[in-house]
Amino acid sequence: MVPVTREMEALERRLERLRTEVRRAVTTGDRDRARGLRAELRDAEREWEGALARLEAQAPDARDEAGAGGGPQPSPASAGTGARRDPARGGALVPAREQVHEVLTLLGVPSAPRLIVAVHSAFYPGTLDGTRLTSLRRDEERSFRTAPYARPYYLCAALTADLLAPARGLLAVSTWPVERRIIGPLSPRVDYLTAAIRVAERYREIPDANVEARRLLWRLMANIPHAAVSFRTMSADDVVAAAKAELAVHQAADSEIRSAASARAIAQLTDVEQLYGAGLRASRSSGTGA
Repeated sequence: MVPVTREMEALERRLERLRTEVRRAVTTGDRDRARGLRAELRDAEREWEGALARLEAQAPDARDEAGAGGGPQPSPASAGTGARRDPARGGALVPAREQVHEVLTLLGVPSAPRLIVAVHSAFYPGTLDGTRLTSLRRDEERSFRTAPYARPYYLCAALTADLLAPARGLLAVSTWPVERRIIGPLSPRVDYLTAAIRVAERYREIPDANVEARRLLWRLMANIPHAAVSFRTMSADDVVAAAKAELAVHQAADSEIRSAASARAIAQLTDVEQLYGAGLRASRSSGTGA
């Protein structure tokens, strides 16, 4: 265990150094250096996660050490925080931002709070308070402005293709390429079909899916032509096939719009604006093609 611990300590020092250098590059306006450092920072974070996984594999199970009496119980202070206890992590508290990140990673597209909560209910333990999601994005923006890139990821906004402004009611992940977070005229439909495919594929992996998962699949399927005939006869394979067939119609045109808007965003916006949307000045500039 000692070599792994030393490796993690070295990685943590490297992460701290990289975060400081990224912040300095952003502050001085050196975007090229900032992008290179961010890529290096992401590589170091992946190495740290791998080292953490090895350390976890070597560590004794606290539940075994606690004996038949059971491990530590949730404290009253954790009630009502929007977090959950995850048995897979030995009962550790999972913050709401991590729960949202799990769902967005599954869906792979900017999503509204209602869908995020529905997917969480279908596939993850515990509950996610949907009323917290709007304030959560604001908290994430404040955190990023205070210490840019201090975290492996941030919950951020999707950006409208025309004004590069934050798209109302959609959450995304900062580590996604800008292009994936752009919302053009066809993007809502493309993202809906993509989310339906991801949900169906996840549903297919579960031997005994719960009722919430099947209802979610049915709701998504109901808006896809030729996906299924009834709740009883629907299958994940049918949903995937129907969604992919329609996706092929829209994807190329949507990708072209997103790519053009993404290039403008990278050229015109600061790092904060690329994650949380352009202000009035930047919006006017992008709208006039300046």
